[in-house]
Amino acid sequence: MKLLTILTASLLPFTALAVKKSSGDRFQQHFAKQLSNAGPLKLDDKLYGDLTKTPRDYSVAVLLTALEARFGCQLCNEFQPEWELLAKQWTRGDRNGEGRLLFGTLDFMDGKGTFQALQLQTAPVLLLFPPTTGPNAKPDNVPQRFDFSSGINKAEPIHSWLVRQLPDIPHPAFVRPINYLMIGIGITAVLGVITFFTVAAPYVLPIIQNRNLWAAISLIAVLLFTSGHMFNHIRKVPYVAQDGRGDVSYFAGGFQNQFGLETQIVAAMYGVLAFATISLALKVPRIANPQTQQIAVVVWGGVILGMYSFLLSVFRVKNGGYPFWLPPF
Repeated sequence: MKLLTILTASLLPFTALAVKKSSGDRFQQHFAKQLSNAGPLKLDDKLYGDLTKTPRDYSVAVLLTALEARFGCQLCNEFQPEWELLAKQWTRGDRNGEGRLLFGTLDFMDGKGTFQALQLQTAPVLLLFPPTTGPNAKPDNVPQRFDFSSGINKAEPIHSWLVRQLPDIPHPAFVRPINYLMIGIGITAVLGVITFFTVAAPYVLPIIQNRNLWAAISLIAVLLFTSGHMFNHIRKVPYVAQDGRGDVSYFAGGFQNQFGLETQIVAAMYGVLAFATISLALKVPRIANPQTQQIAVVVWGGVILGMYSFLLSVFRVKNGGYPFWLPPF
């Protein structure tokens, strides 16, 4: 019995060496394949089990995804190119495998058994298996899981997460490659805009510099916003409403109520008053004939009186206690 104990103890170093060698050979085999592919390993149930089985003196980052269109996983398809780019850059930055980190992708169609064993109902899922032997080993084989619930679809947060989870290994930097296509599109668009304005400037500048045009635009904007246009968009007011007697009510009582059609009517009244005032102040003095000028004064004065009287009557609808009025309303 004592002889058997001594023999067993003497064989333990060789057994550990064999286990270590087996785990190391497994890493070198898969890392060589990952280096040649310049990207994550494409896994199935068998290869996933081989990579994640213990003992293991390396780390494994596995993305479980569902890329087929019938599964409708938009985030899976958005993140897959980012995952491949991250694995490619990390592998190139650690060509000697000093960090002992493998990247893998397991699609649902290739790993249904694994998805069932892990009881996964959603995708994508990123699992990081730490080493179980060696200097950076963890006592358990429980993988760390990255949460995609916030909708992350870029490689930078994943790179930062891997750095935090694996602090004792080399961390190749992640640098997003230059998108020459977008730069070319941007330069072409800028040159196109410059060319358009250069050719169209003789025709466009007189229109842009027209004072009457800007005066009209300013007047329309003033009429819209002073009549309550923004109030309608903020409060989502109805266009018209019933008055309770079978008729349509165009004006809402109270200062905190308003209808859409009411805004248009008030804007039209403001527009008529503004046009009449401008005509009376600028156009009428230029009329050479005294009789015509007098008639214009009476006409525009009557328009201002009638429209302002109508405006006061509308204001009395809004504020029932308002005591003033003007004829004919």
